[in-house]
Amino acid sequence: MFDRLDGILERFEELLQELNEPNVTENQARFRRLMKEQADLCPVVDAYKKYKEARQTAEDSLAMLEEEKDEEMRDMLKEELGQARREIGELEQELKILLLPKDPNDDKNVIVEIRAGAGGDEAALFAAELYRMYVHYAEGRRWKVETMNVNESGIGGMKEVVFMITGQGAFSRLKYESGVHRVQRVPETESGGRIHTSTATVAIMPEAEEVDVQIDMNDCKFDVFRASGNGGQCVNTTDSAVRLTHIPTGIVISCQDEKSQLKNKDKALKVLRAKLYELECSKKQSEESEARRSQIGTGDRSEKIRTYNFPQGRVTEHRIKLTLYKIDAVMDGDLDEILDSLIAADQAAKLMKMQEEGA
Repeated sequence: MFDRLDGILERFEELLQELNEPNVTENQARFRRLMKEQADLCPVVDAYKKYKEARQTAEDSLAMLEEEKDEEMRDMLKEELGQARREIGELEQELKILLLPKDPNDDKNVIVEIRAGAGGDEAALFAAELYRMYVHYAEGRRWKVETMNVNESGIGGMKEVVFMITGQGAFSRLKYESGVHRVQRVPETESGGRIHTSTATVAIMPEAEEVDVQIDMNDCKFDVFRASGNGGQCVNTTDSAVRLTHIPTGIVISCQDEKSQLKNKDKALKVLRAKLYELECSKKQSEESEARRSQIGTGDRSEKIRTYNFPQGRVTEHRIKLTLYKIDAVMDGDLDEILDSLIAADQAAKLMKMQEEGA
């Protein structure tokens, strides 16, 4: 590990020298690449420098302790040594996590697809609430939300909604949200006061660039139609909505949020590119050996991941057996405690796998 850290430190110094060259900004592509590499290495370098300082402090305290006769000074040195050793242990763990293989999609924007599942109108209402939950979470992090397509139900619910979240590290935070979300509550339409269980599925897909996925336009069939549902001027009066069918996979995408047919076509292609990229990523993951796979689910849409129980005011994250009694805050976008716990569990699982492989 320390040979690797020394190599990273050496590379970081090289990057600083290259970025200090007078003509570095003349080649903007190279300049951006160097800046990104430096930003990626910065957390590792900072932690490693603190680790080396703590090691030096521990060595100095130990050397002085061997020579010091004054009891009061010895107590101070023992305290300093203990503190340095605690820092060494914490920083070693931090460095192990920082050196874990990085998901290449972590810095990407995400396309989110929410579909109402079992439960009829109640499932559609729940899907709409999940949509608002993610929008509030994104706004809290100053991320941009752009709706791609909405299929609304008559009572304020959503049978399906597709939207894009643009922001630094969006996929790294939200990738754990894919799966089946379950709600337990008394529906407004239920006169007998019985608790119903309904579901909605969430799919989190990294935005794919053209370099990630090449789409042959000969494989795409476009149909145009008049948009339905709520819309501003022109949206419901022109054939601006687009239905894209990808013939080889059978994937069908509708986009009707924009007034312009061209913009809807562009959005539909973005969603298709993300879906094809997700299919490719899933195929690669399934080919990996079980020993290298994370224990925390991040993509199976059939996996029941979370239950929102309104009568008891609790949210239960089944994958890590976490229960929080703050359902109102969670539904209002307060997701960080859940996401931080999922990330920590995922990192711990990966560290365990690495140690097992190393052994």
